[in-house]
Amino acid sequence: MESRAKILGHAVHPILIVFPLGLLATAVVFDIVHMITGGAVYATVAFWMLAAGLIGGLLAAPFGLWDWLAIPSNTRAKSIGLIHALANGTALVLFFISWWIRYNAPDRPSTLAFVIALAGAVMALVGGWFGGELVERLGVGVDEGANLDAPSSLSHSTAHSTRAAANKS
Repeated sequence: MESRAKILGHAVHPILIVFPLGLLATAVVFDIVHMITGGAVYATVAFWMLAAGLIGGLLAAPFGLWDWLAIPSNTRAKSIGLIHALANGTALVLFFISWWIRYNAPDRPSTLAFVIALAGAVMALVGGWFGGELVERLGVGVDEGANLDAPSSLSHSTAHSTRAAANKS
């Protein structure tokens, strides 16, 4: 099944997600650099990267929702898409909380703000894995002939073997 929202033939959601993922992950890296060096500028950069990443995530999410609504019910793809959305939504909430905690002193984030941002990064990795499962394994947003019930990429089955079995029935 192909994506509903496209720009010049490419799905919009995967184009937009690279920005929040990169910005939010790099914010955590700048937090680590701040912790090692004590440089306030690194903490301030992390604060603004969090802000920009949150805006980017909020811009990307509606396009993912629009594509998810087009996935047929009772398919593995629909379930995986929901897990992907919940994980990434949780990541955005965690990053927002971290940003909010820093708001009054962006150059001096607390350990709690860092830990919450780190938890957000872990959730983003989980959400990213499920997004990869949707695209790489199930073909959502890529191929009109996608196998929306392909087994997990962690299984030893191929995505094509289940499609062939379904076509024989």
